[in-house]
Amino acid sequence: MTAVETTQRSTRKSRRRPGKPSAVDARERRLFKSLDLDNDGLVHLSDVEAVLKEAGLAGPEGKFGESLVELNEPAAEPEPQDISLSPETFFQATRRHILLLERVLQGRLVVPDFAEFSNRIGDLFDEVKENRDGETADYIPQLDLAEPEADRFGLALCTIDGQQAAYGDSETFFTVQSTCKPVQYCLALEEHGAEVVHRHVGHEPSGASFNELALSKTNLPHNPLINAGAIMCSSLVGLTMRGAAAESPDPRGWKGRRFDYVVDRWTALAGGERPRFSTPVYLSERETADRNYALAYFMRESGAFPEGADLEDVLEFYFQCCSVELNAEMMSVVAATLANGGICPLTGERVLATETVQRCLSLMSTCGMYDYSGEFAFHVGLPAKSGVSGAIMVVIPNVMGFCTYSPRLDALGNSVRGIEFCRRLVAAFNFHQFDNLTGASAKADPRISRAEQQARRVNEMIWAASKGDLGAIQELLLTGSSLVSADYDLRTPLHLAAAEGRSEVVRFIIAHASQDATVSLSPRDRWGGTPINDARANGHADIATMLKEAGAKAGRNRAGLAPAETGGAEAGEAGKAAELIWAASTGDLTEIRRLIAQGVPLNTADYDRRTPLHLAAAEGQADVVAYLLRHGADADCRDRWSTTPLDEARRNGHDGIAALLESGREEDAAQKAAA
Repeated sequence: MTAVETTQRSTRKSRRRPGKPSAVDARERRLFKSLDLDNDGLVHLSDVEAVLKEAGLAGPEGKFGESLVELNEPAAEPEPQDISLSPETFFQATRRHILLLERVLQGRLVVPDFAEFSNRIGDLFDEVKENRDGETADYIPQLDLAEPEADRFGLALCTIDGQQAAYGDSETFFTVQSTCKPVQYCLALEEHGAEVVHRHVGHEPSGASFNELALSKTNLPHNPLINAGAIMCSSLVGLTMRGAAAESPDPRGWKGRRFDYVVDRWTALAGGERPRFSTPVYLSERETADRNYALAYFMRESGAFPEGADLEDVLEFYFQCCSVELNAEMMSVVAATLANGGICPLTGERVLATETVQRCLSLMSTCGMYDYSGEFAFHVGLPAKSGVSGAIMVVIPNVMGFCTYSPRLDALGNSVRGIEFCRRLVAAFNFHQFDNLTGASAKADPRISRAEQQARRVNEMIWAASKGDLGAIQELLLTGSSLVSADYDLRTPLHLAAAEGRSEVVRFIIAHASQDATVSLSPRDRWGGTPINDARANGHADIATMLKEAGAKAGRNRAGLAPAETGGAEAGEAGKAAELIWAASTGDLTEIRRLIAQGVPLNTADYDRRTPLHLAAAEGQADVVAYLLRHGADADCRDRWSTTPLDEARRNGHDGIAALLESGREEDAAQKAAA
């Protein structure tokens, strides 16, 4: 929130929403407090909506849609006014999704900084959009598009928590074509089980074209994701309905019911939005199906089909399934349902068994991209399935699903833009399934918040140095951490090892510096002090001598400041303390509110007993200082050198913040006197 927004908050009108009395427990109050920016026992509905929007959950079709409608009843006044909500009113409307709400407010969604992530995906989309290579499919006349349809480009994503974003032509419908093959396979598995299904279709890459007239050594289609295998799976879907058809008065017969069942499953996978059907594409498929008919007869000759299969009927059904229409937004939800182990993230419905999804994703990883499957697995490393209409469905297990749609294809039948986007995606983010073998990937990890990334990258090493944990330091170096990383005060591992008298760690860093020129023995912190200054100030003359003999230089002494005790700082989890302090130093109110919702104390301190208020004051973060003071942060807390946040504000010339802190100290003193 900016300073302008803070000022506007104090002047805007609001109307309170009365609510039925309802018990609010301590855990809920902690969540409410994170939204109560003014600490007046009320939250503004606009702030709630902003939090959900930033998290990617603001759509009316999302899980909170009904709750927001309930809270946002039309105001009685002629002009719309923001609504102020009490804890009772707020939780009365949102308790039906209380655990998800807690994860939102605590930043524990699978992608905590979703707005930042979706903006970066938008940048990748814009970069890929410039690529106009490739041609539309011409062997099915209805897919051979002319401009401007041929140049359409849509992209959508959905996480396993239901966070959604869409770009470009994401609402343009396309026929699913070969992206129906994983679904057909899943439906066959759900109906018959893996043992029965794989009596009729294999699970190995074919090593040949997707429509090659070839079978495996056991006279079966190689896998369900080539044409022969998808036709075989289509022969298995709905077989159990046929036995009951004679007893059913349904005039459509079992064939109609079978296709309705498939559409119903697509609807459930896509979160409740019903697909369309393209009759022209279906007729075009049927008229150009010589190769598929040849495959079917070849398989029948080899005895691969289940007993009683009618080839004409099987192929008609297969063409129908290929002619179902979705858009990228719907298909991204289908992919997210697979990423979520078969549970749709928008509805919470279990659509497929976890074992079914596991088998399907295994095959998508090795066989999903036509003749490019091996290359895709090598470079992208994600389960995916493409279709000649220009769609690619990509699954990032336990994270999210993507769908790209761009009709221009390469020579292997895959969308040119879709392939390029996937390659750029895994170049930017550590989504390749083997990116984190050592934990040392240099790529961004959107599953970790900004503050947590900073804390992991820097503060773990510094904290280990301050405690003398040499084993942890050596392990952190192996996984990509650095001895030269500095925190928000430019304090390094060597500063803290010297300050705390950790001679073994100091000796290790000196030895490391002799072999690595990037490791300095005289790094300067925020105040110009070096590790020698820390060693001397804390009475560790032996370490000061060790550093000097190794060539380290002294910096500026912090004269006139006596070492302090804890000064009111609260003990807290080291990692969370660092995250909160990083967030305060950068002015990240969103992250601060998340950590408050997690129960991190506002007066938590780091290895130098520096608190969030110290760093917010030093960096001139006025909004953060005001927020922390309103929520009870100690204005008189003292760090390792007895410095208070007021000292920091004055030293850095932040007069407005100094005035805020002086007022806060007076209020604290008055409250203590009254107590």
